[in-house]
Amino acid sequence: MKEYSTILNNIRRYVNLTSEEEEKFVSIIKTSRVKKKQFIIQPGFVCQSRTYIVEGAFRVFYLDDEGKEHTVSIGVEDWFVTDFFSYINQEPAMNFAEAIEDSVIFQMRHKDIEPLCKEIHGLSEYFRLTTEKAFAFSRRRVISSISMTAEQRYDEYAEKYPHIISRVPQYILASYLGMSPEFLSKIRKRKMTKS
Repeated sequence: MKEYSTILNNIRRYVNLTSEEEEKFVSIIKTSRVKKKQFIIQPGFVCQSRTYIVEGAFRVFYLDDEGKEHTVSIGVEDWFVTDFFSYINQEPAMNFAEAIEDSVIFQMRHKDIEPLCKEIHGLSEYFRLTTEKAFAFSRRRVISSISMTAEQRYDEYAEKYPHIISRVPQYILASYLGMSPEFLSKIRKRKMTKS
């Protein structure tokens, strides 16, 4: 059970499961090593798993009609990464999920986790709460992108996630924040000059 301590601690922040329930849950987890630049979700294929990041970092992005990448989310250790629409509806994904570092992940397949959630109320509650939290965060992000300047979005992200900023390539961070890499570079230079 020690190898699953990170995800079990994450669950314990929200709900209490019995030892037996925890054992049932970890029995459906598949552990994988993923190389940098490897995809775990691709458009046209149904997202079959909820993926928890044990080590490493991922980004979820989509390509517009002109082939430009738009980063939807960035995730690091102790976060989940998925295409929620595809996973929940079991329809083909619209997004890519790509490792931006060599990573270790836990995956729980839809066909295993959904029946287990019906059996274990606490587990169902955990996934409900974390999905609601992710939805609320995405709503807040939409409002930030409408109401804040690019520099304000950068400042807010840098304040909340300083440990991520240094790990993520500038073009990915710029895409996530809705600006060009060149503009992000100007903002960073200005910040360094002031400090």
